[in-house]
Amino acid sequence: MTAKYITVLAYTILIIVIGILGSKKTKSFKDFMLGGGKVGPWMTAFSYGTAYFSAVLFIGFAGKIGWGFGLSGMWIAVGNSFLGVLGVWLLLGNKIKLASEKYNIHTMPEFLEARFGSPFLKLFASIAIFIFFIPYTAAVFMGLSYLFESNFHLPYTYALLFMGILTAIYLVLGGYKSMAMIDVIFGIIMTIGVFILLGSTISKGGGLPNIFQSLKNINPKLISPVGPPGIWALLSLVCLTSVAPFAMPQLVHKFYSIKDKRSIKIGTIASTIFALIVTGIAYFTGALTRIFLSPESNPDAFVNGKPVFDILMPELLVTVIPAALSVVILLLILSASMSTLAALVLISSSAITKDLYHGFIKKDASDKTLTILMRAGSVFFILLSIILASFKPAVIVTILAISWGAIASVFLGPFIWGMFSKKVNKVGAVGASVGGLTICLILFFFWGANMVPQAGSIGMLSSLALVPVFSLFGKKKN
Repeated sequence: MTAKYITVLAYTILIIVIGILGSKKTKSFKDFMLGGGKVGPWMTAFSYGTAYFSAVLFIGFAGKIGWGFGLSGMWIAVGNSFLGVLGVWLLLGNKIKLASEKYNIHTMPEFLEARFGSPFLKLFASIAIFIFFIPYTAAVFMGLSYLFESNFHLPYTYALLFMGILTAIYLVLGGYKSMAMIDVIFGIIMTIGVFILLGSTISKGGGLPNIFQSLKNINPKLISPVGPPGIWALLSLVCLTSVAPFAMPQLVHKFYSIKDKRSIKIGTIASTIFALIVTGIAYFTGALTRIFLSPESNPDAFVNGKPVFDILMPELLVTVIPAALSVVILLLILSASMSTLAALVLISSSAITKDLYHGFIKKDASDKTLTILMRAGSVFFILLSIILASFKPAVIVTILAISWGAIASVFLGPFIWGMFSKKVNKVGAVGASVGGLTICLILFFFWGANMVPQAGSIGMLSSLALVPVFSLFGKKKN
C-alpha cells in the first residue's frame, strides 16, 4: 500500500511540474487553446487516443459490455479503432486543419457559424456542449473515484475532490500545451498497463483455451460472434462509440492544433495502433468478469445476485493483478482519465468563453481577457462536474451514452456535410442539428436506460440524413 501512495504522489508532482512547464509556453489564447497550432504528430496521436479512451472505458464500458456481450464486445474495439480513429484521421484530419486556417477558427461552433453563416447554430452548438459535457465529465470522475475506493479504500468524495483539484491545476496552468506534453507519458503508461492487464488475466485464467472453455460453460453465446443481447444492441454500441468521433468536439479539436499534413500522416498510424491495443485488451478482459467474479467471492460487486456494473472492473483488477503490479494498472486508469477530463474541460470552457462570451457578448475582448476567462471557465466546469458526480447518477455507461448520443446528434450532420459538400445550406444544418437532438432526446425519454445506445445512434444518424432534406428548403450557399 505504501508503494501505491508514493507512486501516486510522484505522479501528482510530475503532472504539476509539466503544468508549470506548459505555463511558460502559454502566452496567448491560441497557445492555451491550441498549443500555438504547432503540436507534433506523436503528441497529437497520444492526445487523441487518451482523450477518446478514459476510465469510462476501463471501469464502466469494459465491465458492463464484457459481462453482457462476452467476447463479441471486441467488435466495439474494431469499430473504435478503424472507424473512430483511422477513419477520422484519414478522412477529416487534413480537412479540419485546412478549415481552421481558412476560417481562422478555434472551435467547432465557430466552424459551423463560418461555414453556414448562422450565429444561431453557433449558439445552439455551444449550449449543447456545455449541457451535455457536464454529465460526460462527471462520469469520468465517477469511474476514477470508484477505482480509488477499491484500491485505497479512500472515501468516494475525497477521491472526487483530489481528481478535480489535480485536473484543474495542470490544465489551468498550461492549457493544451500541458495536455499534449503529458499525454505522451499517459499514452506510454496506458500501453504498458494494458499489456500487464492482458498477461495477468490470461495467467490467472489458466491460458486462453481454458478461458474460452470457461466462458462457453457459462453461456455458449459469450464466445460467439454476437453475444446474448443480440445484433441490434451490439451494432448500436459499435455505431455510437465509433461514428460519433467524427463530430465529437474534444477529438476534432486535436486537428486544429496539429502542425502540418506530414504530422497527420504519422499520427494516423500511431493513433490507430494505440487504439487497437488499448480497446482490444480492455474489452477482452471485460468479458472475463464472468469467470473471475461471483456474488460469493466478490459481494461488493453484486446486489441480490445481480452485478453492479460500475464495480465489476475495479473488482476484477484487484482479483487478477498481482499486488506488485497493481500500481501500474492504477496509473493506467489515471492516465486515461486525466487526458479525457482535461480535453472535456478545455472544450467546455471554450464554449463559454470563445463561442458565447466572445461570439455574442463582447466581440472586441482582448486576447489576455479570453485567456483569463478560459482558465476561470475551466475551474467552473470542473466544479459543476464534481457536484454532479457526487450524487452518483445512474450507471456510468448510461451517462456516457446519453452524452455521446446527444452531442453527436447536434454536430454530426452539419459538420460532415459542411466539410464535404458545397450544396447544403444553413437551413439544412440548423434543421438537422435541432432535429437530430430532438429525436435523440425523445427516444431517450420513451425507451429508457436499456435502449440508450440505440436512441443515440438513431439521433446522430438522423442528423446526418436530415441535412440534405432540410437544405431543399433553403438557399444554396458555398
